[in-house]
Amino acid sequence: MRLRESLRLSWRSIRGHKLRSTLTTLGVVIGIAAVITFVTLGVSLEAGILGDVDTGQTNRIYVWGSPVDEGGGPGEGAELIFTQRDVTELRNQSDVAAAYPWTPLPSESIRHGNETLPMREGVVATGTEYLEAEDLADGRRFEAGEREAVLNPAAANRFEENVSLGDTVAVSVPGAGEVNATVVGLLDTSEGQGPFEGFGEDPRVYLPADPYYLDLASEATDDPRYLSVVVEAEDPRDVDAARDSAREYLTSNASDASDYLGGDLELTMQTGGELLEQIQDILDQVTAFVTGIAVISLVVGAIGIANIMLVSVTERTREIGIMKAVGAQNRDVLTLFLTEAVILGVIGAIGGTLLGAVGGWAAAEYADLPLTYPLEWFGIAVGVGILVGVVSGLYPAWRAARTDPIDALRYE
Repeated sequence: MRLRESLRLSWRSIRGHKLRSTLTTLGVVIGIAAVITFVTLGVSLEAGILGDVDTGQTNRIYVWGSPVDEGGGPGEGAELIFTQRDVTELRNQSDVAAAYPWTPLPSESIRHGNETLPMREGVVATGTEYLEAEDLADGRRFEAGEREAVLNPAAANRFEENVSLGDTVAVSVPGAGEVNATVVGLLDTSEGQGPFEGFGEDPRVYLPADPYYLDLASEATDDPRYLSVVVEAEDPRDVDAARDSAREYLTSNASDASDYLGGDLELTMQTGGELLEQIQDILDQVTAFVTGIAVISLVVGAIGIANIMLVSVTERTREIGIMKAVGAQNRDVLTLFLTEAVILGVIGAIGGTLLGAVGGWAAAEYADLPLTYPLEWFGIAVGVGILVGVVSGLYPAWRAARTDPIDALRYE
């Protein structure tokens, strides 16, 4: 029997039991749709996170002190251990091109004109170098020692009357009232400027740590300290040397941070690339986990196809006997039932891929991520559908091929 004839007969059998065939492929559809959805979400998340920070930051080293074996993401468990003197001394270390603090400023709201909006997170006190000049859509970076601010579009556009260069915004700080800053720059993107910030498009206001953080912290303590420090090498090739130099200073008795290190706290120094790899590993693990769960649906789908094919073999026993009586060989019967199982698997794979593409699009839209389809997984899905069909249909097809034609013709 030719393959074309097998396809025609198999398709006729599938069309003859539309509801049963649909329900049979549902398990494969759900399984592959779940895989495509989760993989698309993972790839989109990876593109959204890594695509925005992997360039231009390869010479940065993010430094923080946290409890031993804290784990977690960038800056997780960071403690206030770095003084302004530490920052100044780090700038003087060999192979270090720049060093500046990064510390979130506690805030309650932000005011522009007569409009006040709540904003408990997103106000960052840092150094001028933290903001790349080429990332500014308008204006310039703030200068240390000046009461200036740079806003991202999400913060500037929150007000009914958008914030423009030269406007004054007032940040309300608990216990300190309002601090005013003149807007001198607007970023071209609302994405986070580094791993410490997360990577959503949240409103963010960047202020110079000097004077804002130092003044506010000095009101609460005589020894203001920063949560973290960013060290920059002149060139990405000098990152290791800059890190060694910065570590040597920070762990020496000459640094103020060393008062806290060596006991319950340990120093963590990671480059932007290392942090990105860490994030990528986490994303890969999450994607693998949810994909593994989705594969269970594929197993269920394969069992469903195998079950319905066994039922089909029983129902068509007399048909098998007639086929063999007119000269059909065992391999013809085997091919016929195997083809039918493979068609069910492919239909499930195609349906699942389309449904998964829609699901991935919806998930990326909901999470506000750039949609990126893992095209290679679409091909893998079709291959998995064929494999599921072959595996699930092999035994029923073999059983049909082994049917004795005399017994089959007597079957009622």
